[in-house]
Amino acid sequence: MIALYIILVIVVFVMAGKGIKIIRPYEKGLIERMGKYQRTADSGLTVIIPFLERIIKVDMREQVVDVPPQGVITKDNVVVEVDAVVYYEITDPVKLTYNIANYIMAVTKLAQTNLRNLIGDLSLDQSLTSRELINSKLRQILDDATDKWGAKVGRVELQRIDPPADVTEAMHRQMKAERERRAVILEAEGQKKSAILKAEGKAEAIKKVADADKYQRLTVAKGEAEAIQTVYGAIHEGRPTNDLIAIKYLEALQKMADGQATKIFLPYEASGILASIAGIGEILKEKLSSEEKEVKKEE
Repeated sequence: MIALYIILVIVVFVMAGKGIKIIRPYEKGLIERMGKYQRTADSGLTVIIPFLERIIKVDMREQVVDVPPQGVITKDNVVVEVDAVVYYEITDPVKLTYNIANYIMAVTKLAQTNLRNLIGDLSLDQSLTSRELINSKLRQILDDATDKWGAKVGRVELQRIDPPADVTEAMHRQMKAERERRAVILEAEGQKKSAILKAEGKAEAIKKVADADKYQRLTVAKGEAEAIQTVYGAIHEGRPTNDLIAIKYLEALQKMADGQATKIFLPYEASGILASIAGIGEILKEKLSSEEKEVKKEE
């Protein structure tokens, strides 16, 4: 009797172990009864009928599919090596389980096929510079195709687009030549701007020097004009006589004769001045002789 109880307890524990299932927070449980889908269980503790029901756990986390590299011919007949990564998440575990046998393989083949179609419509340069466009179009195509499988493609990323080695080398030479051309242009523009700035600086300096010289000349001329006006006014206010002017003229001639020259060129007006001086001398001589006569008479 005791043995029977022990057997019953063991059976109960086995049945409990078979009938009690734990579903993780990121999982969904599909419960089948005798091969027929019954219900979907959320995370937590779930009880099923042992031997009659079974549970299929589906991971609901975002999944990654690595699309293996493949050779693709571009529009301009260049073979490039392309691979990509597809990120998807399950929206309906029932469809994913019962509508597609191997979802990973299906997505991989679908991505490879559409990559060939998309890049085949682009030239090499376009395919290298249009990664975002290719990613967007491929994601839209995969998302539409996988909707009936209960999955949603979140994003698609092209990992690499590798042209052949000779094409890559030619592209490197082209980029190097373009960089050298830009460097030459920038250097020429720099030299041009430098020359312009130097010329402008020289022109500005010459202008300032000319302005300073002009100001100096104007200042000197103005000072000389004022001096002449002052002397002229002083002379006219003093009312000089002809004999005074003649004497001053002779003093000026004396200063002219103080040099090392052996010849003196007198102006034409000097004859008139000397004549006036001679006339003054005669007058003085006559005056002196008359005074001497008067003195003798008085004696």
